[in-house]
Amino acid sequence: MANPAFSNSPAFSAVAAQKLAARQNGVPPVPTPGQLQEHYGLPDATPDQMERMTYQDTIFKTLAGFAVLLVGAAIGWVFPVLAIVGLIAGLVLALVNIFKKKPSPGLILAYAFAEGLLVGGVSMFFSQMWDGIVPMALLGTLGVVGVTLALFANGKVRVSKRATQIFLVAIVGYAAFSLINVVLMMTGVVDSFGGMRDFEILGIPLGIPLGILVVLLAAYSLVMDFDYIQQGVRTGQPRIYGWTAAFGIIVTVVWLYLEILRLLSYFLPRN
Repeated sequence: MANPAFSNSPAFSAVAAQKLAARQNGVPPVPTPGQLQEHYGLPDATPDQMERMTYQDTIFKTLAGFAVLLVGAAIGWVFPVLAIVGLIAGLVLALVNIFKKKPSPGLILAYAFAEGLLVGGVSMFFSQMWDGIVPMALLGTLGVVGVTLALFANGKVRVSKRATQIFLVAIVGYAAFSLINVVLMMTGVVDSFGGMRDFEILGIPLGIPLGILVVLLAAYSLVMDFDYIQQGVRTGQPRIYGWTAAFGIIVTVVWLYLEILRLLSYFLPRN
């Protein structure tokens, strides 16, 4: 008779012996009906358990990025000269993050810090020339982000192929205009603060309609960012790509804030 200390133990049962022999022969063990029932009775794995993108995790990553950005902005506010460092470092890190196949949390947070230095320095400069402009720009940025998110969540605005094509053409045109404007200002051809933006059409500075257009472009860019997150969660993309979403939102929100800051300067009295 078999020793009951072993025969009553699942580890030494006949089924266990069959599984061991199957493993040794390279044959996967055949589950018992009870094991199959137990397997199918298990709850589905959550996205977190499968290391997939979730809204909560992406929001956390985005907030972490903005927390680092605020630290950089505080330093840039105290030392405005660091805005130049932030501009150069931010540009380099942006290109690295854009072309990197797999997102790197460290590089994205470094980009957020560099952008913070830029935002802090620029904000200090504008605050010295226009009283109260920074709080107004912050509220305006939060308002645009909040309204855009609400409209997207309610299905009022969506990414479309035609709208994206128009967006890309407008972005290229705006980039070309900005580049020409910077060159003209650096060479002294145009010596005003805003460059060609200060040219008036029917008594209205070009910077006003241009600024409104760019704010709308930034708002659509936010819609594209939200759509990316939605598609990433729906298709179960790896969790690491939540950092890509955070990077995209930081880029867009910083752009939006700077454009609102510049737009408001046309409506406030200069010190």
